Amino acid sequence: MAKLHVLRVFSDEAGAHGNPLGVFLDGAEVPAERRQAVATDLGFSETVFVDDAAAGLCRIFTPGLELPFAGHPSVGTAWLLAHEGTAVEVLRPPAGEVAVRREGELTFVAARAEWSPPWELVELAEPAEVERLTGPLGDEQLVYYWAWEDEAAGAVRSRCYSMEDIGEDEATGSAAIMLAAALGRQLRIHQGQGSLLQAVPLGEGRAEVGGRVVLDEVRSYEF
Repeated sequence: MAKLHVLRVFSDEAGAHGNPLGVFLDGAEVPAERRQAVATDLGFSETVFVDDAAAGLCRIFTPGLELPFAGHPSVGTAWLLAHEGTAVEVLRPPAGEVAVRREGELTFVAARAEWSPPWELVELAEPAEVERLTGPLGDEQLVYYWAWEDEAAGAVRSRCYSMEDIGEDEATGSAAIMLAAALGRQLRIHQGQGSLLQAVPLGEGRAEVGGRVVLDEVRSYEF
């Protein structure tokens, strides 16, 4: 039996939407050899196992594989650690050190764009084209579609598809990091059904992504 926190990361100002995330704050409750099976069973786009809360050591799994870094799991885990009284300034997933900062209700993490999955960033002509998507336009397996809602204001509409295992992703922090680093400007991204992400380029291939996090439930998980 293990204790599971279920969050939504990158919710809107009213606490709606956001990408579900499972976090086991005591990773030792789930043996390493069982973690992929647990992530598959839960079915969240990512599940995090925290191996040392004070040091920020964690591992991230999709339903099909382990990731060296992912954005919404990092933001959610950083927020949850602070919420539970163990705020950290750095997370340490396998990719490397991920800086954490807080700005009011928002939690931000900073990482290198190259740590992200190899999303193909595809710009569409207008937000309506993004809205009409029902899946990838071609045979892309990892693709992030985006269009300017208001270029002067840095407002973006986006949808993201990971056809390897989860289909459409409601909110994708790693892709937001890639886009901010590529464009070199601060962005406010409306993704999926209504999730909101803030992304800020930091130079030299780095960017940060942040947003609001909601705790939906804490429950026991039997495996």
